[in-house]
Amino acid sequence: MKAHVLHSGTMEADYTWLLLKPGRIIRTVQDRAVPREFGEVPTHAILVETPEGRMLWDTGVPRDWRQRWEPTGFDEFFPVLDDETEPHSRYLDHSLAQMDLSPEDIDLLVLSHLHFDHAANAKMFDNGKTEIMTSSAELEGVKGIEGYNQGAHIPSDYEGLNISGISGDEEILPGVKVIQTPGHTWGTMSLMLDLPNDGKKLFTSDAVYMRDSWGPPAVGAAIVWNNLAWLDSVEKLRRIAEEEEAEVFFGHDADQAENDIRWAPEGHYS
Repeated sequence: MKAHVLHSGTMEADYTWLLLKPGRIIRTVQDRAVPREFGEVPTHAILVETPEGRMLWDTGVPRDWRQRWEPTGFDEFFPVLDDETEPHSRYLDHSLAQMDLSPEDIDLLVLSHLHFDHAANAKMFDNGKTEIMTSSAELEGVKGIEGYNQGAHIPSDYEGLNISGISGDEEILPGVKVIQTPGHTWGTMSLMLDLPNDGKKLFTSDAVYMRDSWGPPAVGAAIVWNNLAWLDSVEKLRRIAEEEEAEVFFGHDADQAENDIRWAPEGHYS
């Protein structure tokens, strides 16, 4: 089994969205020159190669983010960065192509939740071959959305897809386990990989945005559906990480992304 961490788009944002601390004010991109913490918010997808097939965890942000996010207003708060020398080089389709893969080569797509920076490219995998899954609680929650969006959920990202639900903590492939970690959304999930050489890796998705969120004590964020459920999920993940001696990868930690991740295609975990 091998795991490849794929670039799937890097946003910018006021870090108050991700880490609530006194004295901060949420600003738009026009105010990024003001001395404060307006920085990078990287996203990633995980490609897991197993004898049973290829699984992909999350899909990142879309190339047409300006058009798709403008009706929500989030295009002003989470602009996506492009590499000046190689535009669009860090979107998911490019990352898959670097692995000599296309969406049709993915047997199973698992979405940690259905926010616009995790499920935006889900329809790339509407190919008649790729099975798509997310948590049952997330599927139930999005049923109540009316209009173009509700917060960071944009139903057009995933409407019409045949998405199966996962109800509990479940090993969906040998060595691949999803963990129910609600709070950020109705049904946010995290991912645990048990790799033969590199050991256990825990990918928190948005259950924990950043290392600074991890604590203890855990530090909350602006985009949280249920704060008490979120705190319970952080403590659940902390307990699992300690018991399993797992390396933890946070959902949007710029420092970790720059310094600690073996990015594909050059690196991988096995």
